[in-house]
Amino acid sequence: MSSAADNPWGRVDEEGTVYVKTADGERVIGQWVGGDPAEAMSLYVRRFEGLEVEVSLLEKRLESGTLSPDDAVKAVAKVRALITDAQAVGDLDGLAKRLDGLTPAIEKQRAERKATRAAKAKEAVVEKSRIADLAEEISKGNDWRGGADRLRELLDEWKALPRIDKKTDDALWHRFSSARTTYTRRRKTHFGEQATLRDAAQATKQELIKEAEALSTSTDWGVTAGKYRDLMARWKKAGSAPRGVDDKLWKQFRAAQDTFFKARDETNAQLDAEYEVNAEKKLLILEEAEKLIPIKDVEAARKAWHDIADRWEAAGKVPRDKVKEFEGRIRKVESAIRSADDDLWKKSNPELTARADETVSKLQNAIDDLKADLKKAEAAGNAKKAADLQESIDARQLWLEQAQKALADFS
Repeated sequence: MSSAADNPWGRVDEEGTVYVKTADGERVIGQWVGGDPAEAMSLYVRRFEGLEVEVSLLEKRLESGTLSPDDAVKAVAKVRALITDAQAVGDLDGLAKRLDGLTPAIEKQRAERKATRAAKAKEAVVEKSRIADLAEEISKGNDWRGGADRLRELLDEWKALPRIDKKTDDALWHRFSSARTTYTRRRKTHFGEQATLRDAAQATKQELIKEAEALSTSTDWGVTAGKYRDLMARWKKAGSAPRGVDDKLWKQFRAAQDTFFKARDETNAQLDAEYEVNAEKKLLILEEAEKLIPIKDVEAARKAWHDIADRWEAAGKVPRDKVKEFEGRIRKVESAIRSADDDLWKKSNPELTARADETVSKLQNAIDDLKADLKKAEAAGNAKKAADLQESIDARQLWLEQAQKALADFS
């Protein structure tokens, strides 16, 4: 018999027993004694609605992808257990079927995630191989500062990548880690050697400073300046001292040099002031000497030059910035006089004159003899011999003209 508490999915009988209808038949889910059957039914329906909400939420989470396949399977099993023994009135079989309907979606998601993981793993292999290659390349180089920074960046990149199968991951990590170790070991060795070299450079430069300071009071300007040049070459060859020390050592070394060169410059400036008087004297002598050019009377110029040369030497030194100019001008006059004197000697040399006269005579006699032979050949009708003789005459005639010109120069 039916009552107001009847429901398509359950009922409350006259004794207050609550039933739910399933595909397997009715199942007792509770007892409601002495109460309103409608209230009982309402309570058990609300319980069903709660389960329905659970199923709906599970469907949405799976659809949105916020639930992993494994977590989804656990959630489905949990909700299914609630439905199986549920003390609720409603389409429990329908909820179970909805849960069954989630299985294909879960498996699809599982397959998609597996494919995604496989793709990411493949990309990770490529990226980790690239990182290992780069690390090995860096480990062979000598970029001790940039290389260390780059290896740290590569380590961060490695950590951001997903793990792959253990065998491949371990092999790639071994390459990467070994490269970092090799680089670090070589880097430490390098900087250790550099530290040793810097310490040696410091000791060398400290000795050079002592030498420089010992020379700083010298007044042997030329020799000492040369020694300072040698010290500077040795300083550069010594290399760099430890950072923070090298600048201090340089300041000490430079201070010693500055002391010497400042004293030298002051002394030279004082001497230059004194030499200005000499420069004025020599300028007058220069003007007198330059009036001898061009040379017209060699003997008079030679005598004048001897007097000028004596006065030039007696006048003393001139300021350094005028030495080149003054010496150039006076040497030009000296060269002109010497050249004129040489020309005069050549012209007046009896031996050269006699030799030139003899050459002219021999050539003239040879030409006369050849002309005589030419007449005989022409008279005899020997054209070939006549032509050869004429050619010889022409050649010797040219030589004769040159010899006569040379003889005229000595006259």
